Amino acid sequence: MSAQGLLIALTKGRILEEVLPLLEKAGIIPAEDISKSRKLIFDSNIEGVRLMVLRGSDVPTYVELGCADIGIAGKDVIMETGSSGFYEPLDLKLATCRLMTARPVAQNKSPKRMRVASKFVNIAKAYFSEKGQQVDIIKLNGALELAPIMGLADCIVDIVDTGKTLKANGLEPEELIAEISTRVIVNKAAMKLKHAQIQDLLMRLQKAVN
Repeated sequence: MSAQGLLIALTKGRILEEVLPLLEKAGIIPAEDISKSRKLIFDSNIEGVRLMVLRGSDVPTYVELGCADIGIAGKDVIMETGSSGFYEPLDLKLATCRLMTARPVAQNKSPKRMRVASKFVNIAKAYFSEKGQQVDIIKLNGALELAPIMGLADCIVDIVDTGKTLKANGLEPEELIAEISTRVIVNKAAMKLKHAQIQDLLMRLQKAVN
């Protein structure tokens, strides 16, 4: 946990592009253009409030271990981390999509023990376990649509936005696992020690969302 002020961990990429205008609405503006800098930590117009830009999958870790007080990350990443080391007080309703299972269109029935390809290994395990279905999880980090085409997996668990990529590769979305959007997470110790500062920030963000 940063000793003084607040350190906010932001997710780079699409979430960052959508979050920066919201932060501005909430009165938090980076001291320089994040998109044009190679720096990873930025001062803001509010004294003591700094912004840090990370890979989405690292944001929950930084917040849980207290290196950042607050994080902004996708619900998919938060679910995959499965951490009890932080609170999740606010849904920013940005970068919305769905986490779903998908399989080849022509596939009539599932084998008894399915092979499931996903980068969301923990979510997939928990989901099929809850259904009482035995599966073998294959961890892949990209181009999941290839796995069923190449016979590597029977189905995939992935983020679905428009569904066009699935369709182009002969797959169809099947079961909804979770609605995904961008959430604010807060380190538990920071919430106690910096309560007034964090509550003020959350209220600003809530107003900006509304």
